[in-house]
Amino acid sequence: MALFGSKEKATVKKVRPTVVRTQNVAKEIFNFSKSYDIKPELLDFNILDVQTYTKKNENDTEWEHISNEELYELDDQAALLNEHFQIKQTYEIEIFSKSKESKSLFQDMKLAVGANATKCKVYLSIGAGSKIKYDPSLEQELLLEINKRKIRAGILIYIFDEMVQDLASKMSAHIRVGENVEYTKNETHLIAQGYEPTPTTDDALIMHYETKEDVDENKKIDYSSRGFIQNVKADELLMEYIKPKDGKPGRNCRGEFMQPKEPLVTHEVTFAIDDTIKEVDTPDSVQYIARANGYIAFEENTYVIKKEVDVGEISFKTTGSISSGIDSDVNISVTETDAIKDAIGTGMTVEVTEIEIDGNVGSNARVTAMKATIGGQTHSSAVIKAEKIDINVHKGKATGKNVHITRLEHGEVNGDTVVIMQAVGGTIRAKEIDIEICASHVKATASKRIEIQKLQGSENVFTIDPVVNKDAQENFNSNQNEIDTLESEIKNIDGEIKKYTQLIKSGNAAYLDIKKRLLHYQKSGVKMPESFVKKYQQFQRMQERLKELQETHKFKIDQLNLYSTRTVSLQENILDARIINRDRWMGYNEIKFKLIEPPIELVYKPKEGSHDSIFGLVELENGSFEIRALHE
Repeated sequence: MALFGSKEKATVKKVRPTVVRTQNVAKEIFNFSKSYDIKPELLDFNILDVQTYTKKNENDTEWEHISNEELYELDDQAALLNEHFQIKQTYEIEIFSKSKESKSLFQDMKLAVGANATKCKVYLSIGAGSKIKYDPSLEQELLLEINKRKIRAGILIYIFDEMVQDLASKMSAHIRVGENVEYTKNETHLIAQGYEPTPTTDDALIMHYETKEDVDENKKIDYSSRGFIQNVKADELLMEYIKPKDGKPGRNCRGEFMQPKEPLVTHEVTFAIDDTIKEVDTPDSVQYIARANGYIAFEENTYVIKKEVDVGEISFKTTGSISSGIDSDVNISVTETDAIKDAIGTGMTVEVTEIEIDGNVGSNARVTAMKATIGGQTHSSAVIKAEKIDINVHKGKATGKNVHITRLEHGEVNGDTVVIMQAVGGTIRAKEIDIEICASHVKATASKRIEIQKLQGSENVFTIDPVVNKDAQENFNSNQNEIDTLESEIKNIDGEIKKYTQLIKSGNAAYLDIKKRLLHYQKSGVKMPESFVKKYQQFQRMQERLKELQETHKFKIDQLNLYSTRTVSLQENILDARIINRDRWMGYNEIKFKLIEPPIELVYKPKEGSHDSIFGLVELENGSFEIRALHE
């Protein structure tokens, strides 16, 4: 028992050097440490001998010894990929205790040997912060260190590792130049490479048309869109049968033969296709490709591409929203006609090439197509967009090029050419507007013509506006912004031109005098004074700058004239625009013409009972404008 206050020194067990023969160095060191009751990391070993044995045939009963010199000749793909070929190594090592006094060249090196999952590639990793000093024996010691780490990891040495000698040589040369080298970043070097097996391919059936949409985790899920139809494009890959393929064997850096498994065949094709889909046989798969636009359907065990869809209604409970795209060539017919039901349900979105709706379009529904026909009525919050639109009763918002509405009831219409059979309130904006019967509270705005056949109400406002539609307004605003910018730039350039013109004018006499003197110096062969040369060059730069400004000024003026001409053109177009009422005027109505320059609005109120039918804008001699009844 130690006395109170005394210090007992910890003793470290030491084992005497022991020579063993083994095929598993890591296991041997572990067992050795266990028998001596010390930690394995306190032990080290030297490689005394390496013996390699092979069996080349299935019937071989004895292992054949291969010398180290013959090992590199053994690295033959045909032999190593023979499943009956076997290889093993036995190591004679000397195990001993590590000593604190003994210093290793690699004590400050963060070295590690690792391999990929198949053990077909083995790497030496050097961690950032590793330090090493040059020593004449460095190259040989590095080779020994790599081999020790490899066999401890169960990796064969002197085979699959032809690159190690070159690596050790390059590292040694690099360290010799630097003498003291510190690695600032991680490095990885290949130190062994076997034969990677080619994986077996199991058969598979990929339904590309079902998975073609990208999944965005941040995008809000639209539960109303359930993919009632799957639209496809011509030449789109719809489905693909991946053929089963046998893998190819390999052999890893432990010498283990790697036999691939048999391919599983569980997805053989049992469906048929019609002539709207073509089958393409490739070495790896059978591809099924669309011949035309449309949507894919599966009927009676056959995949087909169709263009026509007939449904009773489009609603959250039945189909959900349908968005195949206006260029999909998909045409939908919705047959629900019950007046108290919606053919297109609340909040539904439909986007197809053509749609024919026999019944009503519900609240907050959106229909987008090239052509849309609606036999019922649209809700006040419904939105219809199409190149060509035909609506029976319209209360919502419609936007298209050619729009025909049987009865407009306080709805909104935007288009190029709009024909309304009966308008009972509402807002219309188009290039040309035709109204068969106009009741009250209609606001019609056109850029070219408004024509009413029968006027049966009052409180209507008919307006001619050259920039009535969104595109024209945007073009006008853009044009005006360009004009404002150019005018500002020209003003700045004018100031610069004035400044440089004055500088050149005031310094011209001095410039001519300097030029004369420089010519004299040049003819006399005398070196010209530096100050004269600098003043001469400075004046020349001012002349060049003035020329550049004058050219830029001319270019900006030409641009300003171009943009101004566009605005004038719009102004001139308004003089050709007409508002026509083929019936007598009744009640209170207004005719308006909006000028661009100056930006004013002229208003004319036809007298009740008046038969003046055609109204236009006339420019007076003093340059002002007024609305007049015309004969044409």
